[in-house]
Amino acid sequence: MTSFQRKTGLGKGLSALLDDSDAVNPPKNGVNPVSEAKHETHNNSIGLINISDVETNPYQPRTEFDQVALNELAESIKVQGLIQPITVRKHTGSKYQLISGERRLRASKLAGLKQIPAYVRTADDQQMLEMALIENIQRENLNAIEVALSFQRMLDECNLKQEQLGERVGKNRTTVTNYLRLLKLPPAIQISIRDQKISMGHARALINVDQADKQLFIHDEIIEKGLSVRKVEELVRSINSIQLKPKQSRQSPGVSFEYQKLQRDLASKFATKVKLKVGENGKGAIEIPFVSEDDLSRILELLDW
Repeated sequence: MTSFQRKTGLGKGLSALLDDSDAVNPPKNGVNPVSEAKHETHNNSIGLINISDVETNPYQPRTEFDQVALNELAESIKVQGLIQPITVRKHTGSKYQLISGERRLRASKLAGLKQIPAYVRTADDQQMLEMALIENIQRENLNAIEVALSFQRMLDECNLKQEQLGERVGKNRTTVTNYLRLLKLPPAIQISIRDQKISMGHARALINVDQADKQLFIHDEIIEKGLSVRKVEELVRSINSIQLKPKQSRQSPGVSFEYQKLQRDLASKFATKVKLKVGENGKGAIEIPFVSEDDLSRILELLDW
């Protein structure tokens, strides 16, 4: 029986989900180290399974695979064997369902392998989706929109909060928020991000423009004139300075001392000027301005949002 050493490449989030206490060593002399016998680890196992018994992952977040890269991986597998096993769960009968490693599975088929080393895990549908998403986020060169969509799916379908999502994927909350905000941009801009016609830096600048028509105008300028991120940031500031020229603000004349104190307390808490507007009927609004994305993230943290 071949011994297996821990490998840290999975990342904290995926490793925790898999309860992963084993991984494989690189092969020697082109021989894959996984033996025909299965190695029991708790309720899970590691071993060789028939490729024909593996069904694709219905939760796979990635739909496009680079054929050239797949062919290169297939050639490597022919020479070196498959170094990193795929991860599956037991399905019906003798069948398995892929959790992660679709690139490796496809390349192994191209290499002509009949069997493939696999971790056989116990996972329900939600865990399976979460594992597949995290594995893609951590291991693939996803574009920013694919990452954002994966984050959104984890929030919606795995019932996670942003803090939990950040812990799973090893990102801070601000980074997660920045990706999720990309999904609020017009579809044409999202396509340009996906196709790498504009960068994440361009997109982050566009997010700070609150009208879609202005966002699209700047987007077209980026494409046509090849604007740098710095130029776009300057353009956005220029547009916002015109759009947000201060108007003569009117404080409700009937704001009581208690409300004024509350306004001061809120301003102190959020470290920014807070406006408290109260009408005669007792209805009103609280305005908390922010000056940047980081400032907004800071305020959201204080609100525990």
